[in-house]
Amino acid sequence: QVQLVESGGGLVQPGGSLRLSCAASGGFFSINAMAWYRQAPGKQRELVAVIRSGGSTSYADSVKGRFTISRDNAWNTVYLQMNSLKPEDTAVYYCKADYLSRGTAYRSWGQGTQVTVSS
Repeated sequence: QVQLVESGGGLVQPGGSLRLSCAASGGFFSINAMAWYRQAPGKQRELVAVIRSGGSTSYADSVKGRFTISRDNAWNTVYLQMNSLKPEDTAVYYCKADYLSRGTAYRSWGQGTQVTVSS
């Protein structure tokens, strides 16, 4: 089972930047895709960005041009660079991994990291 640990959240002023990290560990696995989701109070969890095994990426319309998802070559860590942050970006951000282990597909979630955008 892949374990995911997010870090990098915190309090930032509007217009500021943060970089979130998601560290993956545990066993032998092949990543199909990793993604960042977020959930604001009283709202459903929503997809923010995804990076696939071939390197392609997709973003929610609300973050296009401001957020960038990337990974290291070994898929040990996935990043979310967040620029020009807005108060509406305030949420708990979660990392998700879809992967194969010994031919079986699995999904893992991290515990989340809080991002608060406020002056």
